[in-house]
Order: sequence, then structure tokens, then C-alpha cells
Amino acid sequence: MELKTKVSAQDGTQEIIVTRDFDLPVELLFKAHVEPELLGQWMGTKVLKMEGKPHGSYLLETTDGNGKVLFRANGVIHTFIPNSKIIRTFEMENAPIGVQLEVQTFERLTDNTSRFTGRTIYETVAYRDQVLKYGMEKGVNMAHDRLQTVVEKLK
Repeated sequence: MELKTKVSAQDGTQEIIVTRDFDLPVELLFKAHVEPELLGQWMGTKVLKMEGKPHGSYLLETTDGNGKVLFRANGVIHTFIPNSKIIRTFEMENAPIGVQLEVQTFERLTDNTSRFTGRTIYETVAYRDQVLKYGMEKGVNMAHDRLQTVVEKLK
């Protein structure tokens, strides 16, 4: 089965580019990335904080059935242009890959379709390569498939 979300990383660079076309209006695609309830559903995590504005911040957390923290990430939003662009930092706690810079763009293709492009820049090529080894491509495809399913119910 062909993966709908494309992940590309040129050798020797510090970035990963993720691209996916969705059968969703750009407004709903953007909403899925900033509305805590929707974001939590498709990412499978709790959104403890989401300040959708320039200089806002966010905090994500996943716990097991006993309340033990399995994943925690946070960052600062630098640019927030509704239905168009988010530039933010992203840092996973207790992960040896440092802070990442993410540039997320949301493009209207038609009234009912849109494109997400995420460009993530890592401090080093080694950190970028480590993320790729985690199985990022499969994981982001699963998350984007859930995003499509969750959000299309809002049409």
C-alpha cells in the first residue's frame, strides 16, 4: 500500500520535509493542528496547553494506564497565520535529539482539498538521521490517516 504522506530527507542535510494532500478544506486542516481536542484525537496524545498565537506555547503529553509519562513535548510558537503558516520550536523531553524548528504550511488546493507541508530543521544531521531511524515515516502516515478520518466528520 502506497503511503499518502511523503517524507523526504536529502543526505547530508539537517531537515526532513513532510508533505500530504488532504481531502479537507484548508480551514479544517489548520483547525486540526491548533484545536486541542482535535489535535489530541489524531495524534493520540493529551494537549495540556495550546496557545495559538505568536509567542504562544504548547505542551503535549502521553501517559500509560498507570499515569506514567511516556512522551512529553513542548515548544514556542513564533509565527501563527491562521489557515496558512505556523513556525514553532519542538522539543521532546528525555530524547537526545535537541530542539527542532518546524515550519508548517497549509495550502488551499481547491475548496475541498488542501496540502500540508512540514519542514523540520534539526541541530545536526546526526539528530535528523536518528529521528528517521525511529520509524517516523510510518508513524506520521498513521497520524495523518487518523487526522483525515477524525476531521472529515466535521465537513
